[in-house]
Amino acid sequence: MSGHGAGAVAFRGSSLRAGHLRVTEDKRGQKMPEAHESLEHAEHAEHASHSNRKVALVIAILALFLSFSEMLGKSAQTEAIGENVTASNLWSFFQAKTVRQTVIRTFAEEMKLTAESATDPATKATMEKQIEAWQKTVARYESEPETHEGRKELSHRAKEAEESRDTLLAKYHAYEIASAAFQIGIVLASAAVITEIVALAWLAGLLGAGGLVIMVIGFFAPHLLHHV
Repeated sequence: MSGHGAGAVAFRGSSLRAGHLRVTEDKRGQKMPEAHESLEHAEHAEHASHSNRKVALVIAILALFLSFSEMLGKSAQTEAIGENVTASNLWSFFQAKTVRQTVIRTFAEEMKLTAESATDPATKATMEKQIEAWQKTVARYESEPETHEGRKELSHRAKEAEESRDTLLAKYHAYEIASAAFQIGIVLASAAVITEIVALAWLAGLLGAGGLVIMVIGFFAPHLLHHV
């Protein structure tokens, strides 16, 4: 009996150990997928963090270019307004000179007709002297290179101011287009961080490159955009 009892005890002990081993193996089997899944999550988080840093760098670069384009656009707009005022003032001066020149020329022509019919030599000489002075004034109003305030000089200066105004406005419009491209690029890059859609980040980069090209064209050849 004692031998039979000892055998039974040994059998139960071995059965318990085997059961314990099976439970341990089951727990290990359950922990292995969990550990693998945690590792995948960690790798994915690390990859996402790395991608977000790149997108953040893109956003920072786009914001830098945006500040440049906004500054250049504001400066061009202010200068264009100044040139427009200058052109307007010059044309007003030109018109005033034209009116005075026309009035004096009319007086000179009328007096010339009167002088031709004058019989008194002294009166005729006085009239001719006045006519000559008026004609000199008319010629001075037409062109005055010393002061650049003759009609020809005023017209030339006004046209130059208008050309400068048009160039500055072309620059302003180019900078506005570039700013819009940079702003849209920033929005798309921000959306790429939230949605993790890489295509949005690439599209933001392309918009930024396009905006940079337009900004450079606006700086060096602003009228080129009007011929595209």
